[in-house]
Amino acid sequence: MSDALKCGVLVEVKSASEILATLDAEGALDALPFMPEMLQYCGHRFVVFRRAEKICDTIKTYGSRRIRATVLLEDLRCDGSGHDGCQADCRLFWKEAWLRRIDSMEPLSSTNTNGNTSSSLADILSRFTKQFRDMEGHAIGTYRCQATELYRASTPLSVWDPRPYIKEFACGNVTFGRFLRISARAFIMEPLRKFGFIPTIPLPGTLSVPKPDDALDLQPGDWVKVKKKEEIASTLTPDGRDRGLWVDREMLPYCEGTYQVKQRVKRFIDDRTGRMIEFKKECITLKGVVCSGELSLHRYFCPRGIVPYWREKWLFRVHHETSESQQMDSKGGQ
Repeated sequence: MSDALKCGVLVEVKSASEILATLDAEGALDALPFMPEMLQYCGHRFVVFRRAEKICDTIKTYGSRRIRATVLLEDLRCDGSGHDGCQADCRLFWKEAWLRRIDSMEPLSSTNTNGNTSSSLADILSRFTKQFRDMEGHAIGTYRCQATELYRASTPLSVWDPRPYIKEFACGNVTFGRFLRISARAFIMEPLRKFGFIPTIPLPGTLSVPKPDDALDLQPGDWVKVKKKEEIASTLTPDGRDRGLWVDREMLPYCEGTYQVKQRVKRFIDDRTGRMIEFKKECITLKGVVCSGELSLHRYFCPRGIVPYWREKWLFRVHHETSESQQMDSKGGQ
């Protein structure tokens, strides 16, 4: 761990030629792809946000896994430009072999402007980004990205093993206070979950058939207030869903909060199948609203910051002046 990159360390993304030298024939290192969307960051400097010591598995087990020698940089997220406009907005994972620890006074590396190598790397990466597979007699396009490959690129962690929890603090991922808070929650919640004292569905509803969404026509930059938990529950079926979407535990703390719309989401790549999912009715994402990694059962400390999707029926439109007043009142009451 002494030579590993820790939180707060300044790094420079290596040049395309240096990164290419670390990749296999399919453009990956230890099964983790270097994606076309990451090329734009070559030669740029960022601060290490977290190590990927304990991340959630959204593909098979819904538990926790670890990617060795891998970090996340600030809030760098995939813009979907190399994956036909996927709007999942996933955080990017960076192998330490793709980064150079630097002193802030050092000049930028002169090797970062090799356009020919960058173009060659882009060609290799795009070649494995989308492939067509025979499914039920039809040629279906499937995508390959870091999210779809995380299971192969990682190793399992046991929810009952205390060492991954301790390592979160030891490597500098979390403060001691946050470490104690989340660990105490896991210590209480996991036995309750195992013995069935915690409901599987965090917010069950009462509708037998979902109702149409409210047509708010929200746009990026609009201000909204998330409805109360009880109001959202009234729009859900008993399995806690509305036409495939559900409200999970990580979304509940945002109820009654005021936020700006980040984007309208039409499509995203399914981690499990690699297929592009098209929403029949666009969903909404909100600025600063992400999974905290503190409430998801048996997936504590995950740094992925997954962006949840919101139905417009779960939101109120509010005016900018009202939102500012509500935020000030909220801060004053803390």
